[in-house]
Amino acid sequence: MADFNGLGLGLHNISRLSRAKTRSISAENFTGEKGKAAMATTGTGANAARELGQGWKVSPSIHIQPRQIVTLAEIEGPGAIQQIWNTVHPNWWRSLILRFYWDGEETPSVETPIGDFFCNGWCQRANVNSLPICVNPAGGFNSYWEMPFRKSAKITIENLTEEEVKGYYYQINYTLTDVPEDCAYFHAQFRRSNPLAYATEHTILEGIKGHGQYVGTYLAWQVNNCGWWGEGEIKFFMDGDTQLPTIAGTGTEDYFGGAWNFEQPPGSYGVFSTPWSGMPQVIMAGAEGMYRSQQRHGLYRWHIMDPVRFEEDLKVTIQALGWRSGGRYLPLQDDISSTGFWYQSEPHAPFPSLPDKNGLEVI
Repeated sequence: MADFNGLGLGLHNISRLSRAKTRSISAENFTGEKGKAAMATTGTGANAARELGQGWKVSPSIHIQPRQIVTLAEIEGPGAIQQIWNTVHPNWWRSLILRFYWDGEETPSVETPIGDFFCNGWCQRANVNSLPICVNPAGGFNSYWEMPFRKSAKITIENLTEEEVKGYYYQINYTLTDVPEDCAYFHAQFRRSNPLAYATEHTILEGIKGHGQYVGTYLAWQVNNCGWWGEGEIKFFMDGDTQLPTIAGTGTEDYFGGAWNFEQPPGSYGVFSTPWSGMPQVIMAGAEGMYRSQQRHGLYRWHIMDPVRFEEDLKVTIQALGWRSGGRYLPLQDDISSTGFWYQSEPHAPFPSLPDKNGLEVI
């Protein structure tokens, strides 16, 4: 029993006993301390619980003030975050920024809008039924990415707006346990091209330095032309690649596990969500028909069974490519937001600056 640290859980080992300690942080227990939950006498539920008192959902959520950064969790390790649940109104999904810091680092290893982290970048609810990310009715955001740390973990959320965000609910479930030497740190980075410059590629990640593995992509993609938009290839440049990558895909729908323009039935898009890949969201606009200008898509692809491993450096790009008449490719100038997910050894290279509120906004 003493040899099993309680990490890497699945059906194959869930029956094993461990000395790992289970803890949870929420608005009912801001520190996660043992025996300190449900103690609140004030909070967002105090009025509803006024006849019941302490222990009766007095503090189920928090309000986030304008321009405020709230520390959601500060944990002393070693240990690992195992599950995160949270929810807030869709209006805030692009203006609330999640940041995760491991082992006292000064720059975050995770920096994304909350909606994009949970595969809902368009501020409209879409259910997601995948292995590491689940979004359940009506807007319950769940992460099952394992996030180990050795010294400490810190999670913050920032309100970029001049308005109070009312009713942010969250729970962070973690374990305190030994972390093996070969466990890498979880990272996620947001980028946006709005619009993508003509005949260029959207960069998902660039300048990644260290040893690790790329594990997933989420794209919030708005098509600014009529016609099919997904001929572009995804490319992985690793360990010294410059002009040519080591890995190139065959098309956007192919990378996300689909085929033939995602048509299902013919003349319409097949929305789908599986453990490893999906297009759970298609938002139509404009004239009738399958291909419309300003149509919006949400797509994810997890490299859990096929991680893209790198030893020194990594760059990931994707093309936006449609068709001209005469069977020629047309480089597109679309609005593409991406979140890349990976694990790597620390230290990591600093991230590029996140766009401001206007640069993140969904209109």
